[in-house]
Amino acid sequence: MDKIENLYLALFKKYGKPQGQWSLWCKRPKTLKEKELIIIESILTQRANWKNVQMAIENLRKENLLSLESMLKSPTEKITPLIRSSGFYTQKAQRLKTVAEFFINKCKGLKMAEKISLDILRKDLLALNGIGDETADDILLYALEKPVFVIDEYTRRFVLKNKLLDTKAYKPLQKLFEDSLKKDYALYQDYHALIVIDGKNQ
Repeated sequence: MDKIENLYLALFKKYGKPQGQWSLWCKRPKTLKEKELIIIESILTQRANWKNVQMAIENLRKENLLSLESMLKSPTEKITPLIRSSGFYTQKAQRLKTVAEFFINKCKGLKMAEKISLDILRKDLLALNGIGDETADDILLYALEKPVFVIDEYTRRFVLKNKLLDTKAYKPLQKLFEDSLKKDYALYQDYHALIVIDGKNQ
């Protein structure tokens, strides 16, 4: 059995199904509302800790701004103070509007977006201002349930610690996991979440 598979089995044995902040992201199946919440959270988590993201989410919830439609219709200046706790709130407010506009207007909604091929959808997401590889793949994997492996700092440390590959570059690391595992979004979700959980427990 492949080393990467063995490492996953060891993590699963140690922690079980991802819980806590991952209970929604690794939930299957998800409602449309839950998928939209994950898209919003994926923007807010950029360079922020989860506690501060949840404070921002609670503020948005109180104002009924946890759907892409409501995010698109709401003025940026209304969103900005609500997400202050997540940091970089001016940029993030604009990114939330941009992503909402992309899914609502360009893709004609999340259900239609799910029918677009992974390659095209990823390319289009990366073309949006403020959306890099990690955020795009968070959205693709956890919200749209596309089989794409997310690479973040925890994954990079995991790879180096286990001597899997001597690089920190995004694409080679992503290829390493995707070539070593069956193409299964559920497996990718749980594996990535467990890597982060393990990294935070070091």
